[in-house]
Amino acid sequence: MLHRQIKLFIIIFSIAEVLNCNYIQPQKNNDTTRQNQLLVLGALSQLTTSPSPQTIGGSLTGFSLGLVLQNNNGDDLPLNQTGSFAFSQKSTSYSVSVKSVHPSFSCTITNGSGTATSTVSNVIVDCGLKALSISGIVTTFTGTKGTSGSADGTGTAATFKNPVGVVSDGTNLFVCDSYNHAIRKIIISTGAVTTLAGTKGTSGTADGTGTAATFNTPYGITTDGTNLYVAEFDNHAIRKIVISTGVVTTLAGTKGTSGTTDGTGTAATFKVPMGITTDGSNLYVADYLNSAIRKIVISTGVVTTLAGTKGASGSADGTGTAATFSGPTGITTDGTNLYVADLINHAIRKIVISTGEVTTLAGTKGTTGTADGTGTAATFNRPSGITTDGTNLYVTEIQNYSVRKIVISTGVVTTLAGTKGTSGSADGTGTSATFTKPTGITSDGINLYVADETLHATRKIE
Repeated sequence: MLHRQIKLFIIIFSIAEVLNCNYIQPQKNNDTTRQNQLLVLGALSQLTTSPSPQTIGGSLTGFSLGLVLQNNNGDDLPLNQTGSFAFSQKSTSYSVSVKSVHPSFSCTITNGSGTATSTVSNVIVDCGLKALSISGIVTTFTGTKGTSGSADGTGTAATFKNPVGVVSDGTNLFVCDSYNHAIRKIIISTGAVTTLAGTKGTSGTADGTGTAATFNTPYGITTDGTNLYVAEFDNHAIRKIVISTGVVTTLAGTKGTSGTTDGTGTAATFKVPMGITTDGSNLYVADYLNSAIRKIVISTGVVTTLAGTKGASGSADGTGTAATFSGPTGITTDGTNLYVADLINHAIRKIVISTGEVTTLAGTKGTTGTADGTGTAATFNRPSGITTDGTNLYVTEIQNYSVRKIVISTGVVTTLAGTKGTSGSADGTGTSATFTKPTGITSDGINLYVADETLHATRKIE
């Protein structure tokens, strides 16, 4: 009997020690049954166990580029499309924040912190474009005005040869230096210009890294924050450049061959693609000589036609391929709609992404002019580049030599900078400044930047 009591005591002592409990050996008495019991008291009635780690997630709404969320200052989650998300690491407590996002966007987080006792799925992240505050002060940012060349350098010591498309990741500008057949990089804080990809002065179709790759008249450019996507005028293709490495590949289009074919990757064909934009998941291409807007799924390279009748120019509003364009050039998005600079129609067209419905937001289709006004009462002369801050559109006009502003909600058109109808190279404020051929336009979230093509320079508008 004593042996059995000792064995039972050891077992329960071990359990109590593991559970961090107090125990008491019962007092001896004549009750044999009670002598065989050990009383585990105290902590057993108050025992609590550590909660198990849970999945932390939620949903992303709105529109953003370059978004990276972070949980508990360590678990990073890049997001490039709206919908549900979940962090890879489970945790018992959580604190979700925005680690990084393109400076043109702002995000708010709801239900972003707490203790997780079960799966968390109600963290709401909502992002959108930030409206710019632009007064219209125009200066020359990089390039020697009126002088073409290929020199890297800082500010006006650098030279370009017909810069056209331009985009920003918030820290840098990336410029399609079309007649140099290269992609140039400009550090915004310093104005230092380098060559990211392409062999300056040499056209070609070669994929490769940095200057080992070749382009043939790169024209339009956009970014998702990690990669650049370039529309090549004379190669009829869409190229991809990894920003961090300069590695160039062909995402879609048969290099050197024009056509109208939808398809996947290099099985698809374009005909002088000029403008390009992205919502993070898809690319949208202004296919100039096809007078159509093409869609490319970034993850697969699948190319379809979103709007416009390929090969048939016109000015008809309508849905999908029932609508017609005439030389669509610039294109931008607010995540819900596309806005197209319809060059030969002298108008700004709006496309609802979800339906393909095309309407005319501003400009009198088929009529050139310089008139400010509302909607179709305003007139343009070859609108080329276009960008948005979510509230307004900013449009370059290559034959009005100006930058126009359109309030999206009302269609009201005003002149932000440039003397309509007068070309030149003067820096200044508003209409006292002049441009020679303003083509591409972008924003870093603070200022606008314009590629002034035949001035061989980039201009800044504050």
